[in-house]
Amino acid sequence: MDHYYVNNNPQAAGEHEVHKENCKFLPSFENRTYLGFFNNCDEAVKKSKLHYFKNSDGCYFCCRECHTR
Repeated sequence: MDHYYVNNNPQAAGEHEVHKENCKFLPSFENRTYLGFFNNCDEAVKKSKLHYFKNSDGCYFCCRECHTR
């Protein structure tokens, strides 16, 4: 299980990326929202879409299996 965060700032295409806590592209503390402790990125992306940003996506580097763009 890992801790997950979503970037509060959208990417160029408008999606908000979900990251694991150890990702080298994890946004700064003030630019991210903690999602929780999950078994996989799919659960984290679902929470982000439900509670924060409908246009959420997994990070290409740390959540590749959830990256769709």
